[in-house]
Amino acid sequence: MVQSRAATVDDWLAVVEPARRAVLEAVRAAALRNFPALTETMRYGMPTYAKDATTDAAFAFNSQKQYISLYVSPRVHALNAEALKGLDAGKSCIRFRRPEQIDLALVDKLLADTARLDGADG
Repeated sequence: MVQSRAATVDDWLAVVEPARRAVLEAVRAAALRNFPALTETMRYGMPTYAKDATTDAAFAFNSQKQYISLYVSPRVHALNAEALKGLDAGKSCIRFRRPEQIDLALVDKLLADTARLDGADG
């Protein structure tokens, strides 16, 4: 998927590759569960979660041509460095070539840590 022009996350999900849709919906559900006080919006062509339109996103994810990418803060990434070992990960981006590689329990932990460390839980 090239950068999406979808206005909402529902619109974005409606056009993602069908083989990826279930895991992307699960990632979204984890974000909504962990960030009840944040606003879900589309920024930079991907779903993002932030306090408002003027603040940096606490979390984002995307379905790109080669990867599904998750974007967490460098603090959360560092805290989970051992769990992320062996994954294709940069300072704050974690990339998965196939949907089945995504450990949803790890995603939930990353998001819970984000909420706790970055005040994204309200």
